[in-house]
Amino acid sequence: MTLFIEDGAPVIVQGMTGHQGMTHTARMLKAGTHIVGGVNPRKAGAKVPFTVGDQQIEVPVFGTCAEAREATGAKASVVFVPPRFAKGAVVEAVEAGIELIVVITEGIPVADSAYFVALAQERGVRIIGPNCPGLVTFGSGDDPHGVNLGIIPDGIVPRGPLGLVSKSGTLTYQLMGELSDIGFTAALGAGGDPIVGTTLLEAVQAFNADPDTKAVVMIGEIGGSAEQEVAEWAKDNMTKPLVAYIAGFTAPEGKQMGHAGAIVSGGKGTAKEKKEALEAVGIRVGRTPGQTAQIMHEILAANNIA
Repeated sequence: MTLFIEDGAPVIVQGMTGHQGMTHTARMLKAGTHIVGGVNPRKAGAKVPFTVGDQQIEVPVFGTCAEAREATGAKASVVFVPPRFAKGAVVEAVEAGIELIVVITEGIPVADSAYFVALAQERGVRIIGPNCPGLVTFGSGDDPHGVNLGIIPDGIVPRGPLGLVSKSGTLTYQLMGELSDIGFTAALGAGGDPIVGTTLLEAVQAFNADPDTKAVVMIGEIGGSAEQEVAEWAKDNMTKPLVAYIAGFTAPEGKQMGHAGAIVSGGKGTAKEKKEALEAVGIRVGRTPGQTAQIMHEILAANNIA
């Protein structure tokens, strides 16, 4: 599976020397991600030690993304910087020619996200997030390692035929656990902000085009119309089984629930509305994560997918 990134691609981490950056860089390295550098202008020239298995490696720190890319050939960046610095960090990565930018940071002002998402689209750069758990792919053949970009725990499931895209980090982990007996090609956290770089629809389209992915799980939530857009496209284009779960059936109108984009406004964006749109085109929707996993098991059995 090469969902937006190839296995073994060189990766840098913006904000690597901070607490979250250090913690998750160590975990990403352990998962087999090819991390070649960090970016922090105040610590340029330093080398940060990490223990991977029984080996200790040193990851160099660069002053800018441009320097990191020139020295390492980095294809992707994972952003772990505070909200007030996120816009500058993403713009720097875009302008340096990084091809894929995974923005983990939560609480970025919507105007900042709108700016860097538009800039990335203009430059042909893919952004995942912001306010997301990231992207994990699972290796194939003799290599069990894929790429882990962000905070998704890759050790909880094996490789298998499912693809997963979600607005929610926590529910991503829960559904992965519920379907751990089946396994995944990749899981992508799209993020729950009103503006994101990669939509549910774009992820579903990528999974639909991937020959190794045989069925797809989508986790949506109240707010916006992303799930309806998937339904509209899937009606005439989806060639693989798609099962959905929508969080927020009991959410009151006008009250934000968790994510910045998870709010029902003017009666639009309710879980009921999304469920009806998906079921109208033949996509089954679970009321709970457990029920969603059960539906997927039934569909896989009916289609002889193992």
